[in-house]
Amino acid sequence: MKRLLLALMLIGFTFLAQAQQKEHGDFQIGIFGGASTPLNKYKSYTDTQIGYHGGLFMDKYFSSNTWGIGIDARYMFNAIAKRDTFHFENGYLSTDYLNKARFQDLVFTLGPSYKYSNNKFQLEAYLRGGIMMQSFPEYVSSITYRDARGETTHAIEKTINDPSNKANSWVVLGGFRFNYMFTPNFGAFAHIDYVQSLGTKFGNKPSRFVSERLEEINANPIESTTTVKDYADHYRTEAKTIEYTVHQTLNTGLGIKYVFGKKTSKVTDKPVSPKYDEIINTKVDAKDLQIVVKDKQTNMALSGVTVSIEGQEVEERSISDANGQASKLENIKPGNYTVVGEKNGVKTPILHLSEIDFKGNSKVIFREIYHDDPRFTLIGETYDCNIERNLSGINTVLTNSETRENMSQISDTEGKFIYQLNAQSDFTVVANQQGRYSQTELVSTKGLDRSKTLYVTLKLGVCDLQNNAAFVLKNILYDFDKSNIRPDAALVLDNVVSIMKQNPTLKIELSSHTDSRGNDDYNMKLSQRRADAAVAYIVSKGINRSRLVAKGYGESRLVNNCGNGIDCSEEQHQENRRTEIKVLEYN
Repeated sequence: MKRLLLALMLIGFTFLAQAQQKEHGDFQIGIFGGASTPLNKYKSYTDTQIGYHGGLFMDKYFSSNTWGIGIDARYMFNAIAKRDTFHFENGYLSTDYLNKARFQDLVFTLGPSYKYSNNKFQLEAYLRGGIMMQSFPEYVSSITYRDARGETTHAIEKTINDPSNKANSWVVLGGFRFNYMFTPNFGAFAHIDYVQSLGTKFGNKPSRFVSERLEEINANPIESTTTVKDYADHYRTEAKTIEYTVHQTLNTGLGIKYVFGKKTSKVTDKPVSPKYDEIINTKVDAKDLQIVVKDKQTNMALSGVTVSIEGQEVEERSISDANGQASKLENIKPGNYTVVGEKNGVKTPILHLSEIDFKGNSKVIFREIYHDDPRFTLIGETYDCNIERNLSGINTVLTNSETRENMSQISDTEGKFIYQLNAQSDFTVVANQQGRYSQTELVSTKGLDRSKTLYVTLKLGVCDLQNNAAFVLKNILYDFDKSNIRPDAALVLDNVVSIMKQNPTLKIELSSHTDSRGNDDYNMKLSQRRADAAVAYIVSKGINRSRLVAKGYGESRLVNNCGNGIDCSEEQHQENRRTEIKVLEYN
């Protein structure tokens, strides 16, 4: 057994040592300790208690730094509850413990490891197989009673492992480590794993805890008049009965680990010239660093992200361009750096660079960082509605149609403005500028898939207020045959209120028009009611009634040839159903 154990350990250490010489992937060593909880029959058979375990592990990961192989050596201890001596009228039951009342195990295993890393957090999974050296409790349970023949003692149960109640077995171990790396080399972890011994024999000896109940009590029958007979019947058997259990525990604990860095070569009396490939792979020079920012959900290049790079006496800030590229850093020294991007209050995960990233013969280190903002981005432009040229310095207002929350922004030197839009929401956008007006434009993210769409675009026409100027109010809708102001129409009229408050000398005519369908006289009256309702709404918001004229024109001012009796499409009729504003006076 000792030779087999020694061979297993030598194989593991030799493999790890040779793998480390190749310097591909991490080599780590750690220590741990924690609780050991017995399960199933291992817990119930001998009333095994929660104990403790502790040990060490080593892992060597391959070049991908994802898969590797490791070894685990640990000590495990679980005490058992001692059976109390039980007295009754004619005798008692008792248990004599010939050694310590505990299970005590040494476990040595070898097997594959898997690692997933996300910045400073790591998740490791491992599966091991190997040998368990077990020490069991050793005891004899007896029943003693008195009858007409005197006092008699029978051994009714005893453990049978040997020598000294020990056994060896094959064992399997599997579990997870949850790591947090304080530095690239040092970290702490919590782990949970499961341990179970395997098989019934190891060589010619039992590989599990075994006891037997004896039939000796039948050789000297108990008189039926004694009370002890009621207790003895529980142990009466026709022949020896073998009971056993394998080791089964769930182990949880904490630990620390160290990840070894680059291995330094040994100094020898005779210098050895490195091979060309080794020179290329170990060469560490100053390099350029190029960071590219992408939208995580669409994988599109993302502009306007503030990229911060710090480390090795470097502290750089730059804004990503239309290709998602931040400013390139040139000739930065090998070392540890952190890179993070930020836009609209949302930061990217931190990217860590170390000296290993500077190896190789490439002059430029390219890295991508991903920005994850679940909102859509509205990119708008304000332009002159007469000459269709972009206007800068125009104040815009975005309103959430449901919550009525407002945000404002002034268009930049190129006439552009940007807002972040929540998913599954409706918005209105208007220009709010003295001496000018704009339509109330509707923008919606309902039905859009964020994984396919990042940007929503809008061109917002802005016109000068002039005497006798007239414009159609878009998106003013009424329910069929009704004149009351709907909530969506109120949002448009709120923009008219804002324009009149900014321009106190402005007087307007607000007119309503219908299409040619229906009775001419009725259409005239309906349009007048709608114009009156719109003016009344504006007055309710604080505008003097003397500045407003309500006029219903019915179907008298059609903008196309869709008069009475003419067959027209719904789109053509819609052109005639409109609300207009005419500037009557503006100084």
